Amino acid sequence: MPPDLLKTVFLPLALISIMFGMGMSLTLADFKRVVLSPRATILGLCCQLVGLPLLAFALIRLFRLPDDLAVGLMILAACPGGPTSNIITHLSRGDTALSVTLTAVSSVITVFTIPLLVGFSIRHFLDAEEAIVLPFLKTVGQLVVVTLIPIALGMWVNQARPGFSRRMASTVNVVSLLFLALVILAAVLREKDLGQQFLLAGPAALALNLGSMGLGFGAAALFRLTRPQGISLSIESGIQNGTLALGIALGLLESSRIAMPAVVYSLLMFASGALVILWFGRRRVSPAA
Repeated sequence: MPPDLLKTVFLPLALISIMFGMGMSLTLADFKRVVLSPRATILGLCCQLVGLPLLAFALIRLFRLPDDLAVGLMILAACPGGPTSNIITHLSRGDTALSVTLTAVSSVITVFTIPLLVGFSIRHFLDAEEAIVLPFLKTVGQLVVVTLIPIALGMWVNQARPGFSRRMASTVNVVSLLFLALVILAAVLREKDLGQQFLLAGPAALALNLGSMGLGFGAAALFRLTRPQGISLSIESGIQNGTLALGIALGLLESSRIAMPAVVYSLLMFASGALVILWFGRRRVSPAA
């Protein structure tokens, strides 16, 4: 696949379709739950916005990742949860409303935090000769176009045509997964030393996935949230928007090596998500547990 076609067509389509599909599952009530359930929401946002970047930074040191892969892992940690986390939470008998709320709110907040964290990562890990300039306002504008606007349009469709929104949900999800598969395949084929990159990025990506899940569950237990809320925090912390991370690495930074952690992570998160569903999905959990 020509690099320009990947950057200008498939990446934007993948992101826009995923965000539009997520918007079709949201209502204004999802944002109002921040007020109705502040403790669980604030704790979940702290895990995502503060805990994940700190965990990623520690894993970079632990696994001694090369500089470009370190930036890629930090990009993953900076991204919000995606619609996949809502589905996994529902099948795992978690608090789906909390999961949707965290996804919605974090998707708005990270539009402004991603440029700051990614900019810091580039300056910290890459040499001056390798550094890539990531203008704050331009990056925010691009993220608004591929995230907030499609989400808002999806919410409008859901509000105006709820029946149509329900019927189209599965189709949009399938299309989104196809675009994601094309993006991952293209990123993989562009990397010459693919096996080496997977060996380097794989353990850190898996550790971020599982470690962030443990972070969410541990924080929920520490603050005595219910079991369904703990499941939601664990999944929202551990299942990040890999497509957005790919979009930043390939579309904004134009680096397939920086994209490698997101490629590996996007594959691993489905396996870990399936295990969570198998573990919790068969258990009957009382909402007050």
